[in-house]
Amino acid sequence: MKSAPLIIAKGASEIGILPNMANRHGLVAGATGTGKTVTLRVMAEQFSNIGVPVFMADVKGDLSGMAKPGGDKPAVMERAKQLGLAEFSPNGFPTVFWDVFGQLGHPVRTTISEMGPLLLSRILNLNEIQTGVLTLIFKIADENGLLLLDLKDLRAMAQFAGDNASSFKTQYGNISTASIGAIQRGLLAIEEQGGGAFFGEPALDLADLMQTDASGKGVINILAADKLLQSPALYATFLLWMLAELFETLPEAGDPEKPKLVFFFDEAHLLFTDAPKALEDKIEQVVRLIRSKGVGVYFVTQNPLDIPETVLGQLGNRVQHALRAFTPKDQKAVKAAAETFRANPGLDVTKAITELAVGEALVSVLDPKGAPTAVERALVCPPQSRLTPLSVDERSSVIKQSVLFGHYEKAEDRESAYEKLKARAEQAAASEADAPARGRRAEPKSAAADMIGAMAKSAAHAIGSQLGRQIIRGALGAILGSGRRR
Repeated sequence: MKSAPLIIAKGASEIGILPNMANRHGLVAGATGTGKTVTLRVMAEQFSNIGVPVFMADVKGDLSGMAKPGGDKPAVMERAKQLGLAEFSPNGFPTVFWDVFGQLGHPVRTTISEMGPLLLSRILNLNEIQTGVLTLIFKIADENGLLLLDLKDLRAMAQFAGDNASSFKTQYGNISTASIGAIQRGLLAIEEQGGGAFFGEPALDLADLMQTDASGKGVINILAADKLLQSPALYATFLLWMLAELFETLPEAGDPEKPKLVFFFDEAHLLFTDAPKALEDKIEQVVRLIRSKGVGVYFVTQNPLDIPETVLGQLGNRVQHALRAFTPKDQKAVKAAAETFRANPGLDVTKAITELAVGEALVSVLDPKGAPTAVERALVCPPQSRLTPLSVDERSSVIKQSVLFGHYEKAEDRESAYEKLKARAEQAAASEADAPARGRRAEPKSAAADMIGAMAKSAAHAIGSQLGRQIIRGALGAILGSGRRR
């Protein structure tokens, strides 16, 4: 039996997303202040109500109230009455808070190995040559059994690769001092921005995002992103990493009655800003294939033209809030946005986009056959949850009551690349110190021994420790042509 549509707006009639079409992805667009955030709330609440977990980034710091019943704003009840929503009632939703910096939610971490060289190079703002060197550093670490878990590990490996570039040239190719310097400077910049907290263990288990509460409602996972957004590349790459991990770890879902997870990608334009064509192609591939895993991805941005056509064409469920047309460029964008909808003979879409009031939108969803419905002008339904953000004490209470509390809060620092390199450095130094005391003539070293000694000495320049998993070729795995190893 098919589930009833998830009503998100009402025009001439109610408009809802079909649960079995929700993993065909979607788009919420509109200028600042036109009501996108409320639309996100309504959609997330509807998914939660049917047992679908949700992940969303809170880029403005105003979504935390979803954990509590609404009714705190008179306009909410007025909108419900206006739309004739007889069964509308304030309601809170099961909510889990996450925060890369560990201040406003459970800490979110991944390892350097899981992030992989391609995504990491984007965070570090590396060019093609520098990215190639970073990839070599990963390969050298892998072949020497050195685990890369946090920034200390990667600094140690970069130092080692640079100090021994001549030894690796024949086997791996040129490792320039300039590229090593660029990588080290990038790592320093990430640390200064607080991004170092993101790399380490325990790493996020994506299964923890896909939970329901005792009543069967899907948990709404909210990532505190207002501070993270100050580092746009880290924000966008982190969310892309999550999508890639979901794709790689989830089994095929076929044609599910409802999604396993709905993922809202706010400020989606950042994902494509300055992205190389190769990465953009892979993003398109992730979006196209991840729906087969039962994951629905909803991009949120100011203008649909922020999204490449190859991705935009895959977003079947659309909510378009008002756009401004103050300049010729704006007018061109409005016309282009209007053309992305299935035409409605009774509606001038181009004109309507500039006239929409706050909380009003043009909506088109997928019908039972997977075809987009004709666009309709409609009022977005009011949210059931509280619009006012939680107080510090309220938020802290929700975090501490979570079944996850205590697991991610304590960082682990186990044996990894740097610690092994440091141990080798100390062992080499001790051997050199003992040789004269024993009165023995030093024997010639083999090339392999020289390399290990050089590795150990260069590692002494860095500090840190961690144990981790086996070196992984990166979170995009098979998508980027570099399958994971367990």
